[in-house]
Amino acid sequence: MNKKDEFLKSQKILRLATVDKNKTPHIAPVWYRYVGRKFYIGTNSKTQKTKNILKNNKVSFCIDMGINAPNIYGVMGQGKANLILDKSKVKTIAKKILLKYFKTLENKSTKELLEDTDCIIEIIPQKYSIWNY
Repeated sequence: MNKKDEFLKSQKILRLATVDKNKTPHIAPVWYRYVGRKFYIGTNSKTQKTKNILKNNKVSFCIDMGINAPNIYGVMGQGKANLILDKSKVKTIAKKILLKYFKTLENKSTKELLEDTDCIIEIIPQKYSIWNY
């Protein structure tokens, strides 16, 4: 696995940019899972990012770390987003995302988040920019 893919699998926050109906950018920090060179984000279909993707599936994203050299590294990119709405697929993917952030699915927070997740955003990256200082 290359450095970019290792980095994308290890980080915790992805900043997702979508565009609303007025062509105004909307940026949201999200939890994610990176697998098979795609990003998966659990969310609710009522969120602004989901509404934006329904109208325009072009997205941008950024994942970065560090504020002092030599530990500054980041990846940003552009791609197409799809919404996964099949309930069984949503729950299966959402559980895998949550296990990246919690040790178990048996606590109050994970149960609430899982209950609220009715949609998965799948991002297929088409372009990357990487920086390292």
